[in-house]
Amino acid sequence: MIKRVLVKFSGEALAGKNGYGIDTQILNYIANEIKELFDNDIEVGVVVGGGNIIRGVSAAADGIIKRTSGDYMGMLATVINGVAIQEALEHLNVDVRLQTAIEMKEIGESFIIRKAIRHLEKGRIVVFAGGTGNPYFTTDTAATLRASEIGADMIIKATKVDGIYDKDPAKFDDAIKLSEISYDQALTEHIKVMDDTSIALAKDNSLPIIVCDMFKKGNLLAIIKGDMSLCSVVK
Repeated sequence: MIKRVLVKFSGEALAGKNGYGIDTQILNYIANEIKELFDNDIEVGVVVGGGNIIRGVSAAADGIIKRTSGDYMGMLATVINGVAIQEALEHLNVDVRLQTAIEMKEIGESFIIRKAIRHLEKGRIVVFAGGTGNPYFTTDTAATLRASEIGADMIIKATKVDGIYDKDPAKFDDAIKLSEISYDQALTEHIKVMDDTSIALAKDNSLPIIVCDMFKKGNLLAIIKGDMSLCSVVK
C-alpha cells in the first residue's frame, strides 16, 4: 500500500511550447494531477527543476559565470517554480507548504525534515525548492534526497515518455521499452534515468524510481494504484 510519494517534475515541462518561462495551462494541469493524489489520501512531496529559467551547468559553460554561481542561480529558479506550483495548488483549494533549502523566509519555510514530515502527516502537500542548497548537485539528487528523508515509498520522475527505453524512442522506431532495470544496470550502462548520484542514493536507500509520462492524464494515480504497464521501474 503506497502511502507517501515524491514526484519530480522538470522545469522544462513547465515551459510548454515556448521553451522558457511558465505556461500556466501546464502549471494548472500538473497541479490537478498532484491534487488527484491528494484526494486519494496519498501524502505528496514535490520537487521541480529550474531548467525553464536557467540551468547552472549551461550558465557556466563559457566560463563567464562560475559553476557555483550558476548552480545557485539554478536553485533560485527552482524557488520561482516552487512558488508557482504552490499558487496553482492553492488555487485548487489544496493545503500546501513551500520549503526551501536556501533560507528566504518571506517566500517559504526553511527546510526542516521534521516539520516537512509533520506537514505531510497533517494532509498538506510539501513543495521542496532550492535543490539541496549546495552547488554541484542536480534537482534529481535533491528529489532522491528529499524522498529518502521523508521516508517516501517511491519517487516518481514525471517525464515526456512513458518509461525507460534502450535508445531514444523519439529517434528510433525500434526502441524497446524496459519495464524494469536494476540500479546497477542504470549506473553501469549509463541509462540516463536520473544522474548517477541520485541513482546511487536511491540504491543505498532501496527507493524505487518510477519513470512515467506526465502528460497522460491520471497516470500518477494509476501507477500508485499498481498499473506498472504505464511506466518503468528502477529498483
